[in-house]
Amino acid sequence: MTKVDVVHDFTVAGKYVVKRLPEITVAFWVMKIAATTLGETAGDLLAQTLRLGYFVTTVLLVLVFVGTLAVQLRSRAYNPFFYWTVILSTSTAGTTISDFMNRDASSKYLAEGTESLGWGPQGLGLGYPAGAAILLSLLIAVFIVWRLTGLTFAIRDIDSRRGESLFWSAILVSNTLGTSMGDYLSDSSGLGYAGSATLILSLLGVLLTLRYVPAVSNVLLFWLAFVLTRPLGATVGDLLTKPAAKGGLALGTLGSSAVLLALLFGLVGYAHARERRRVTAAAADPAAVTAV
Repeated sequence: MTKVDVVHDFTVAGKYVVKRLPEITVAFWVMKIAATTLGETAGDLLAQTLRLGYFVTTVLLVLVFVGTLAVQLRSRAYNPFFYWTVILSTSTAGTTISDFMNRDASSKYLAEGTESLGWGPQGLGLGYPAGAAILLSLLIAVFIVWRLTGLTFAIRDIDSRRGESLFWSAILVSNTLGTSMGDYLSDSSGLGYAGSATLILSLLGVLLTLRYVPAVSNVLLFWLAFVLTRPLGATVGDLLTKPAAKGGLALGTLGSSAVLLALLFGLVGYAHARERRRVTAAAADPAAVTAV
């Protein structure tokens, strides 16, 4: 085992463990919200602005997700670029999967001035409540299977491809569910984009407070927060892109996506530099691995 390999041996002495998932910090949550917001604006950019449609865009983005996940699973250590690329692909794919499930080709779902979208069916028209119920059931099923395997739910302790595959399955479903929740709050609840974002931020504040209650599981709080940050991204994305007549800021999907991509790229660059410092420090002194 090389000095650098020692960085990944955090569990049982003498057992070599590769960990490809990040530590949960404030920067992690900032990047998560940026990625989910970009997933909303980029999904709408492809499906609506560029008029590829929900079906074609969903197929393309699912293929992108599979490709980025394959790279992530084959990596030998945590790489911020690989990890956040998969997060972004799940957020973007989740946007169009949710739209395809919940919407149809009727004018109420189309952007202003758009009469039709791309090739193929443009939605199942299930509606947000039915779509959310299906996705919630699917997410619960993923966690039941995960529980039956006996593998940990704690992200910092996931150290196998099987565990990470379950993790990414839960991420894809939760991001799709979060899109349905965010669209329902923004479009159908009467709260509007700003009101919906405020509600979700309030719920996240409650979860943050519960973090200091010993009886409440931090793993449970993590997954609840992970699901809630997706509708937050959906509502913020809609707030940025939708026309002023609908309560948005009318910045457009292209401009909003470009700004969010630059922000996420900068944050991932920071995370990459921090990870390199951590690895360098651990190579010099393994006892200092958590001190960076």
